[in-house]
Amino acid sequence: MSKKPLILGIESSCDETAASLITENEQGLPVILSNIISSQEDIHKDYGGVVPELAARSHIEKIDWIVEKAITESGRRIEEIDAVASTAGPGLIVCLSVGLSFGKSFASAIDKPFIAVNHLEGHALSPKLISKVNYPYLLLLISGGHSQYLNVKNLGKYKRLGTTIDDALGEAFDKTAKLLGIDFPGGPQIEKLAEKGDPNKFDLPRPIFNKGGCNLSFAGLKTSVLKITKKIKNEQEKFDLAASFQKTIEEILEKKTIIAFEEFEKQSSPKEKIFVVAGGVAANKKIRSILIKLCKKNNYRSLFPPLELCGDNAAMIAMVGLEKFKLKQFNQFDHPAKPRWPLDENAAFLKGSGVQL
Repeated sequence: MSKKPLILGIESSCDETAASLITENEQGLPVILSNIISSQEDIHKDYGGVVPELAARSHIEKIDWIVEKAITESGRRIEEIDAVASTAGPGLIVCLSVGLSFGKSFASAIDKPFIAVNHLEGHALSPKLISKVNYPYLLLLISGGHSQYLNVKNLGKYKRLGTTIDDALGEAFDKTAKLLGIDFPGGPQIEKLAEKGDPNKFDLPRPIFNKGGCNLSFAGLKTSVLKITKKIKNEQEKFDLAASFQKTIEEILEKKTIIAFEEFEKQSSPKEKIFVVAGGVAANKKIRSILIKLCKKNNYRSLFPPLELCGDNAAMIAMVGLEKFKLKQFNQFDHPAKPRWPLDENAAFLKGSGVQL
């Protein structure tokens, strides 16, 4: 029996310090041996968002023992590790640099290959940790910093079909939660508040709903929420606003996903139509339910990572590392941190004023 690769993954792109070891079984399917995630919610909640300098300091303080804990829980020895994969971007530069530097040093110390990983590629491949997925497939990546539809053609080959022209969806959730007086990170709490409210109480805008293909926009929606919060008189109206916000997001994603299906099918002729939804917002149960129904109606197989793999984690970084290790796609130790690193390098940058749709 040949030895299966053992990959150490390290993630520090924002406010999670994470490390994971994965390998694969005899059938070639990934096996997560450990997946350690240390969040910084308590550090940043008083500021209403992530403070880069505080996040980086926390990464420096924790990363050594987080990696040690991941190795210990995996039941493997350091000498068995075949490669080290670290997030190199996109993300906060001061945070990225911590995990990237540690990964390079660790790989150098054990004399094993180093693999620089695109954080977004980690999300894109995260369903492969729990299911066999063949290329190509359609990906909706919805997180705190990114919202985009991508045609995942192969490892390292991506075609962007649509993206947000302003705020990411996770950012819109967090900012709305802050306006409603919910502590950071408030996005996951919106859905709970929405359960107590009337989703039809407030008629909120749906920016570029009928134009722009499957591009997305959430800034106008956030501004409308801001105006309404100044007039809210009681707790029930707060619940109603959360419910109206949740419903509006569902309607936007449903409409834009139908367009993304059409665009994907124009570009690809897959044997099986697969729709993957990944990123932190993929944990939203109502959004999952709406998109699963949409997939059934359009003959797509829907795939969502488990809840613990939706947010930032190192198992997905190790997953990319495993794929690249098998292809011998290694990087030099001078590989830079990239605060901006799109999966589709040829896609136009669509954020900012003057965007034409």
